[in-house]
Amino acid sequence: MIKKISVNTIQKMKNSGEKISMITAYDCSMAKYVDEAGIDMILVGDSVAMVILGYDTTCAIGMNEMKIFTKAVTTGAKRSLVVADMPFLSVGPDIAQSVKNAGELIKCGATAVKMEGASDSILKTIRACVDCGIPVCAHLGFTPQFLNTIGGYNVQGKTFEATEKLLEDSYAVQKAGAFALVLEMVPEESAKYITEKLNIPTIGIGAGRYTSGQVLVSDDVLGKYSEFKPKFVRRYADMKKLIIDGVSGYNNDVKSGAFPSEDEIFHVDEECKTQLFCAK
Repeated sequence: MIKKISVNTIQKMKNSGEKISMITAYDCSMAKYVDEAGIDMILVGDSVAMVILGYDTTCAIGMNEMKIFTKAVTTGAKRSLVVADMPFLSVGPDIAQSVKNAGELIKCGATAVKMEGASDSILKTIRACVDCGIPVCAHLGFTPQFLNTIGGYNVQGKTFEATEKLLEDSYAVQKAGAFALVLEMVPEESAKYITEKLNIPTIGIGAGRYTSGQVLVSDDVLGKYSEFKPKFVRRYADMKKLIIDGVSGYNNDVKSGAFPSEDEIFHVDEECKTQLFCAK
């Protein structure tokens, strides 16, 4: 029987100094493949809004869509810990509704949910979720759902004062009960400073080498999403070229009649063949 990674496993990795790997997945087959590759945590990210659905921002996706993608991923993942993003406006001043939304993603098979920010309502929701048995991964630094108030894709924590504010918020989400913290687009020195002061693990995305682990979008890593490449992304494959080359080959063979071949078709028996010939 496959032993599934739990939030306790992630904390033990942090305590022992073992790096934590995390990547996004949005469907069953990708979840199955990254699970088999040994990834520790799978994020059903609201980045699906941009890389799969073609929306301009992550804010365009809602709970109904996130539930569909979460179900698909949890069907494929057998070992990795699955974290589902709480989409834009699914967490707010109505704590009861926020917890209910988080619970819906857990019912879809996720082990934990991820929430952006450290406002009073977010902190209260983290506490309430944990009290109800829902593990929460926090998310600070650049928070895409706050793109409009942040004023763009800006690196966060570039000054000492800003780093201290990030640390204050990090302490707050840790105290509220978050089991891990994603730090996005934070200078390496600031992320290291915060990581060393927290008890819970930090997962960096564009946050340098000294976080407890790393997370990237699978479509960026595999070269499937080609609209732009963030500075912090390393590409390990070129799926765009692979897909275009493969489909082009198929298209050419269909046009030329080379597909299907004799090995790729079915035949009737001789009696049916005779009847078909006589029916002409």
